[in-house]
Amino acid sequence: MNTINLIKMKPFYRILIERRTRAFLGFPSGKCFNSFIKKNSPGSQLNLAHNPIIHNLSPRIPGFRCVLGQTQKPISTPSSIVGQSRVFSSTCNGELSLITRASLNVRNYSTSVETRVNENNFERIYVQGGLNVKPVVVERIDKDEDIGRDETESILVVEEGESVNKDNSGAGLNEIEVLSGGIEKETAVEREAWRLLKEAVVTYCGSPVGTLAASDPADKLPLNYDQVFIRDFVPSALAFLLKGEGEIVRNFLLHTLQLQSWEKTVDCYSPGQGLMPASFKVRTVPLDENKVEEVLDPDFGESAIGRVAPVDSGLWWIILLRAYGKITGDYALQERVDVQTGIKLILNLCLSDGFDMFPSLLVTDGSCMIDRRMGIHGHPLEIQSLFYSALRCSREMLSLDDGSKNLVRAVNNRLSALSFHIREYYWVDMRKINEIYRYKTEEYSTDATNKFNIYPEQIPHWLMDWIPEKGGYMIGNLQPAHMDFRFFTLGNLWSIISSLGTPKQNNSILNLVEAKWDDLVGHMPLKICYPALESEEWRIITGSDPKNTPWSYHNGGSWPTLLWQFTLACIKMGRAELAQKAVDLAEKRLPADHWPEYYDTKTGKFIGKQSRLYQTWTVAGFLTSKMLLKNPEMASLLFWEEDYELLEICVCGLSKSGRRKCSRVAARSQILI
Repeated sequence: MNTINLIKMKPFYRILIERRTRAFLGFPSGKCFNSFIKKNSPGSQLNLAHNPIIHNLSPRIPGFRCVLGQTQKPISTPSSIVGQSRVFSSTCNGELSLITRASLNVRNYSTSVETRVNENNFERIYVQGGLNVKPVVVERIDKDEDIGRDETESILVVEEGESVNKDNSGAGLNEIEVLSGGIEKETAVEREAWRLLKEAVVTYCGSPVGTLAASDPADKLPLNYDQVFIRDFVPSALAFLLKGEGEIVRNFLLHTLQLQSWEKTVDCYSPGQGLMPASFKVRTVPLDENKVEEVLDPDFGESAIGRVAPVDSGLWWIILLRAYGKITGDYALQERVDVQTGIKLILNLCLSDGFDMFPSLLVTDGSCMIDRRMGIHGHPLEIQSLFYSALRCSREMLSLDDGSKNLVRAVNNRLSALSFHIREYYWVDMRKINEIYRYKTEEYSTDATNKFNIYPEQIPHWLMDWIPEKGGYMIGNLQPAHMDFRFFTLGNLWSIISSLGTPKQNNSILNLVEAKWDDLVGHMPLKICYPALESEEWRIITGSDPKNTPWSYHNGGSWPTLLWQFTLACIKMGRAELAQKAVDLAEKRLPADHWPEYYDTKTGKFIGKQSRLYQTWTVAGFLTSKMLLKNPEMASLLFWEEDYELLEICVCGLSKSGRRKCSRVAARSQILI
């Protein structure tokens, strides 16, 4: 007789915190009074007093008090399509309302469909019918969750069988040390880290909008370390979200969204609309009668070293937008018209047609976390992994309607092609290296094995002895006749997190990290890349960069901020013990070393020679890692599982012609593992 054992499980306890939704870390939210400025043009007429769209649709952002000056770039259409273009800006007292033509009716795109596979009708993000089109979404600030309300949420932590003392239930989030379910108390290191993170918070008109890149009191020349960087803020945002504080993240997402449409030029040339800034700074502008006003000053790369546009900023913004919705449950933010427009403008930049034959994204050197010359121009893995992650995020968040169907189709096609391309051509292990070692070159054929004409002599000598028998990784870059065999940590970690690699490949990456722990972790996790460029190779590739000397900074330096991404990847693959080992190592050194930006030497033994101390994303990366390890169920909200439906999509049309066979069909048995 079969026996069913009933196991009594302890109920799940929700951590409830009492807080006022109008304040964050003591910073109150403000109010906004909108104004509308029209650029006069012949034949244009608009009655402000009787136009309900202007008064009702304005997407409003808490804490945006500024005058957006004449540098604002409108999202407009040619006069032949919808008439006259107009410029919208606002003067605010606490919040910003910015209306663009695209945000008035973003879902009414062109819906013409052609048979061409790569049709990009989604590029025309314009409004049909002009300003008199009835808006699809009408939002008011008092309908947004947790925004502008005075109600107090009574939130408690209660164990089973315990009574609640209402008088003591008002402890704020900062005072909670013991969580339900037996979770350990915050350590002294964690408390110090939280103090540093909160001290790095940047406010704008009384509302939190981000965190400084670094808060080193001894730094007399901060350069741009006193700004809020999009990529740097991501671990800070996740730490706040996991702690239950979502306001700063919401403010950050909406403020950077408004900066997306600003004018950005270098030598009288402007990049496409949709580019997100690398960073922004809150500046104080003097007004009349001894008054001052705060403004946001974005940097799109026109002030950066090398003048490189930040390709990864928009990708990180989309990834963070999804994380915000997943953790807070506030999906209304994703559905806003202006947010949907922002997503589509970023995708428009990334998915536009070009000369490239590959689905990977073509970028210049220095366009991501490695923002100096390091020989990663072309199709670097870091950009491809973030690109794939942003596409998967967008696939979840895009509103499905007639106006977005072409964009959704393009996203699906690109996801499918990109996953195959990376899995098939970027992956190396012992077997693959041996295959490359025996490659024939100069093959002229559609069925060539060596499709990129890689010469076996390109395999570096260090790799022959370094690659373990059980393990592999995604190479750093792939172009015609060129493979960059360096191990880039961020790109490989996001290949795991986003399921860009197969389950077998993802496990093999962690196998390699474990086998080569001394090389990739050493005294401080984790190497940004391995190995370092040295001698003549360093001189030629970096241009003799004095900051990227061997085993320093981007050239083989150790970056503690990579810890949270490593933790997320390990939890996904069921190997949290690896992450715990790295976190324990970092926890012993980081507070004693004053939370440096990076470490130098081959094993990460010394603080970087030009490393800023009290680097915010070092602090935030540590905190996020600790919270993910304490609450691994939260990690599942931040990574993706394999999507087999994507792998079956093929739009090349070769199977229908019968003239040639699709290479993906032949390799499908390999990539579906």
